[in-house]
Amino acid sequence: MKNPQSPYDFLERPASLARGSVTTDVTNTLRDAIVSLALKPGEVLDKNAICDQLGVSRFPVSEALARLQGEGLVDILPQRGSIVSLVRIADVREYMLIRKALESEAVRALVGRHDDTLIADLRGNLAGQRLAVERDDRSGFHAQDLEFHEMLFDAMRFAKVRAVIESARANLDRARRLIITPRRLALSLDEHHQVFDAIVAGETERAVAAMRGHIDSVMAELLVFARAQPEIFADGETLSGDEDTFPFG
Repeated sequence: MKNPQSPYDFLERPASLARGSVTTDVTNTLRDAIVSLALKPGEVLDKNAICDQLGVSRFPVSEALARLQGEGLVDILPQRGSIVSLVRIADVREYMLIRKALESEAVRALVGRHDDTLIADLRGNLAGQRLAVERDDRSGFHAQDLEFHEMLFDAMRFAKVRAVIESARANLDRARRLIITPRRLALSLDEHHQVFDAIVAGETERAVAAMRGHIDSVMAELLVFARAQPEIFADGETLSGDEDTFPFG
C-alpha cells in the first residue's frame, strides 16, 4: 500500500506481516530500497515515517536498521539517527577482486563439463538481456545480469562459492547500479556474449579471460564514476588520478 503523503511512498508494505517474520520482511524491504538507490547514499532515515509507511512498530524497524548496519548499508549515529551508508569504493574493489577470482575459476571448471540445457538457458538469458538493452530497461537488465552469473554457479553446484559472493552482493549491486547507462548495458551484454561463446566453443582460457575482462571493465567504469562524483562515496576524496586503477591482472 502506498501513502502519497509519505516520503517513503515507494516502500511497499509487506503483504503478510506474520508473527516472527516482521523484522525480516522490513529488513528485506529496506535493503531492496537501498540497493535499488530508491534510498540514496547519505540519505537520513526517518524511523517514524518508515514505521507509518510499513504499518509496523519501531522495534522491527530498529532491528532491521541494525541488521543493515551489519551489512554495511546503514550507518547508525549516536544521538543523530540513521543514514544510508555512502558507498566505499575500497570495499567495492575488494568485493570485485573476490568475485573476479571465484567467477573466473568457476568458468574454468565449467567449460567442457556443461550440458545442452545450460547452453539453452544461457542463450535464453542473453536474449532477455538484449531485449532489456533495446528497451533501456535497466532494472530488467540488472535482473537478467544477476541470473546469468547465477546460472554458471548453479551448473557446477558451487553452493559455498555462491554463498561467498551473495554475502557481498548488496553493496556490489548498489555500486553497479550507479553506472547503469545504455552504454554500460550494451557493453555488459557484449562481455556476457564473449563468456558464453567461449564456453560453447570449449575454449577454457578464452572463457576465463572473458570473465576476468568483464569484471575489470565494470570496476574500471566505477572508478571513473567515483572520481567524477566523489560525494557519493565515503572515500571518494581519496581517489587519485589515472594511476588509481583496478590493480589486479
